[in-house]
Amino acid sequence: MSQPFPTFDRPLDVLHVDDDPMNLRVVDEILKAFGHNAVAAGSGVEALEQLARQPFDVVLMDVHMPGISGIQAVERVRAMSRPACDTPVIALTADVFTLRPDEYRKLGFDDFVSKPILISSLMNAIAKAVAGPRTSIAATINRIA
Repeated sequence: MSQPFPTFDRPLDVLHVDDDPMNLRVVDEILKAFGHNAVAAGSGVEALEQLARQPFDVVLMDVHMPGISGIQAVERVRAMSRPACDTPVIALTADVFTLRPDEYRKLGFDDFVSKPILISSLMNAIAKAVAGPRTSIAATINRIA
């Protein structure tokens, strides 16, 4: 028996970062089908510019992009001021054998979804990422110090 898709109490503002236009289109269609607002960014640089301009509920970040990779971009997101640094970031990658899930989290991602993307995996990861408050990495480091 299949598990139902998660429900959300409001439409989410989602930043989707990918250098492949087809991936941007597919995820855009999925997000819109669930009533969410999708903003596309074709590079890590564009994603950082978007995050500096407006807040998002979640970021979907391709890991392998030319220029600034998704890993470099998430490091820069975590170094930004609030609210950007607290935005949940989900890695999207076809390279699921290089890093384990806990390694993606150590890099600053909140979760990851493998490509090709399964709608249920994507929506469940988004639901999990936005379910609770996220403590910024900077605030955690300051508490420990």
